[in-house]
Amino acid sequence: MPIKYLMDENLDPIYQIQLRRKEPDLVAWAIGDPNTPPKGALDPDILLWCEKYNFILVTNNRRSMPIHLSNHLAQGHHLPGIFQLNPGMSVGETLEELVLAALASLEDEYRDRISYLPLA
Repeated sequence: MPIKYLMDENLDPIYQIQLRRKEPDLVAWAIGDPNTPPKGALDPDILLWCEKYNFILVTNNRRSMPIHLSNHLAQGHHLPGIFQLNPGMSVGETLEELVLAALASLEDEYRDRISYLPLA
């Protein structure tokens, strides 16, 4: 599976737990896990980490993340992508979208952009 997820620290841990249960081979880490940015890390630093380690950021940060992504790209950086959660979707629907994206996406399909769930 080419897609790896980094879950924002403000997301309910149920997303990471259930992703691992549904798809044990899927890499789904959360901010604050070993070898990830620490809790409280600034968004620009999180984007740099995601770029370096090739992780898609999964977040519910609709307010400032577009600005951070724009600044990140303006500095000549790239990003595997950002998945923005939809507050109208259930946890189960969100998990299905994340699993489908991980299993069926092309390499670099979400590069340098924010994708809003549902993806279709």
